[in-house]
Amino acid sequence: MNISGSTRVFLILGDPVAQVKAPQAFNHLFREHGIDAVLVPAHVAPTDFAAFATQALKARNIDGLWLTIPHKSSMIPLLDHCDALGLAAGAVNAARRNADGSIEGALFDGVGFTKALDHWAIPIEGRRILVVGVGGAGVAIAASLAARRAGCVALSARNPAPAIEVAARLREHFQCEVMSVATTDPAGYDLVINATPLGLDPGDPLAFDVARLDAGASVVDILMKNQPTPLLRACEARGIRAYPGFEMLIQQVPEYLSFFGMEGMSREVAADLSGVRALFGA
Repeated sequence: MNISGSTRVFLILGDPVAQVKAPQAFNHLFREHGIDAVLVPAHVAPTDFAAFATQALKARNIDGLWLTIPHKSSMIPLLDHCDALGLAAGAVNAARRNADGSIEGALFDGVGFTKALDHWAIPIEGRRILVVGVGGAGVAIAASLAARRAGCVALSARNPAPAIEVAARLREHFQCEVMSVATTDPAGYDLVINATPLGLDPGDPLAFDVARLDAGASVVDILMKNQPTPLLRACEARGIRAYPGFEMLIQQVPEYLSFFGMEGMSREVAADLSGVRALFGA
């Protein structure tokens, strides 16, 4: 990589940050497409986040930020503008400095998820969908599903209070039935999503009872480690159509490029995502 004084710099902020795969993927794409830019990870503690992000975006060659756990919600108060999905979910995973100096944010997690469903030919409109887990990813997914006119989005969480609050907020933003449910029972749903960490550790229980899935249901487990996860293996044993979370990440790549002003590159990458899949090992 030939980094010079004219190289445009992007940062990905997280705590921790060693696990992120975006720098390898995007820096490869920048080189491949002749873009003089670099994405650099920065390990920033929550207590330092607001000051760091504000100061970083004052540097004239730092054009934007990728945000990962736990900073997606913390960026919201620092924004001058935010897209509808980010406002509804209360989180963003990208922020840029506009020409007028204002800071704008956008949320792509849910967009990546719904585009993955399109890739797998899983319909959304009018369907009954259960999202298990209302952390950052679960909320982003629920927001995008509601925006895509799902028939019903049910939110299940170990602690019901956040699910109730998220459901109420999403109903305000979208013409969709969004509700909190007190159970993870997947019966009666067309699509069931595991947006919890369950499956990362060997002793974890399944996020829901696979035996209760309707025969024609589809399942997505957004975990990207320990593949195939116990949930995916259990679904395969039952003949249930089930998918891992890699495609959700892959489908976000053109969205980031477009948001950061690389429209031509975004269109080229979106036209053939096979190279991105190879970069992420999917």
